[in-house]
Amino acid sequence: MSNTAQDLLFDLTLTDEQRMSRDTMARFSAAEIRTESATADLAGAAPEVFYQQTMELGLALMPIPEALGGAGMHRSPVSNVLNAEDLAHGDLALALGAISPLAFVNTVLDQGSDAQREKFLPQFCGEQFCNATTALMEPRATFEPTELQTRAVRNDTGYLLSGTKTMVPLGLDAELVLVIAELEDEGTAAFIIEGTPDGMTRSAESHMGLRSLQLATLDFQNVSLAPDSRLGDQLFNLERFIDLSNIGICALAVGTCQAVLDYVKDYCNERIAFGEPITNRQSVAFMIADIAIELEAMRLMTWRAASRAEQGLDFHEEAYNAKVFCAEHSMQIGTDGVQLLGGHGFCCEHPVELWYRNLRAIAILEGVAAV
Repeated sequence: MSNTAQDLLFDLTLTDEQRMSRDTMARFSAAEIRTESATADLAGAAPEVFYQQTMELGLALMPIPEALGGAGMHRSPVSNVLNAEDLAHGDLALALGAISPLAFVNTVLDQGSDAQREKFLPQFCGEQFCNATTALMEPRATFEPTELQTRAVRNDTGYLLSGTKTMVPLGLDAELVLVIAELEDEGTAAFIIEGTPDGMTRSAESHMGLRSLQLATLDFQNVSLAPDSRLGDQLFNLERFIDLSNIGICALAVGTCQAVLDYVKDYCNERIAFGEPITNRQSVAFMIADIAIELEAMRLMTWRAASRAEQGLDFHEEAYNAKVFCAEHSMQIGTDGVQLLGGHGFCCEHPVELWYRNLRAIAILEGVAAV
């Protein structure tokens, strides 16, 4: 087999550990996420004990080396995708909040220095939830990750950081924030911010979806950072970071769209009109079939990108294509889900309207879910 043909292959066979993990995630999603999603959305915050409960899943703990207190498991983008997919079957916003610390950990493992790994990663290995997040997006309609307006400049004591980040998951309370900025005259860099230093302010955002995620705007006005706050010893690999995050975002979309499909199938089979289930109508049956077809394509594109990333193959094109496809079709699936419920699709007593609102965010999220 030629090398080119070999590069096109990817393995869909799950390991025994992945199967067991999926069972655990599915049970947690059904018991702790789905049951709380509507209340959390209305309250604009996760239940008080929710993130502490996610510690039992060991999401951030798994890839951390044993020497630093972690489980020392091989970092697996495929396993992380499966976990994100299963958690998002309960609720996209709460799932994204649950994996936000993992995205921070993965990025530090990927691009941080040994000293930074030794300093920050043990914080995720204790009994208490460590609230950590990443901040890439900026508040403008034409936002482009390669044209950041958040700037860092060198000075005698380290760096000065100025700019504004938006749609930062868990941004109101995060103890650790990885901020991606443009380092003057050098290129893209990332900085780890602990707590809320002088010159940094946080403000809550309000959006039509992802309400329980506590998205926040972080503003930096000449925030003084120490030299060792800069992630790694080289320029930040922004393309890799975005590609890995796109895969994670796609996995969240797949899980939520699967929830839509599962719900509308049962609803339409049980909904009787003119003496028969409405799925006997071709317009209804074909719409459900289209959701299933598009969902399967979303899943396979996401799994392929994750598999190539895990094998150390180039996965930029696959991650980009998956994000574009998932962004378009997840919104369509959310819309069709509401449509299939008719007037009930407009009612909050059914979860489809919540899934629709959350899925609208898939197209605009950047840099929040590195797997």
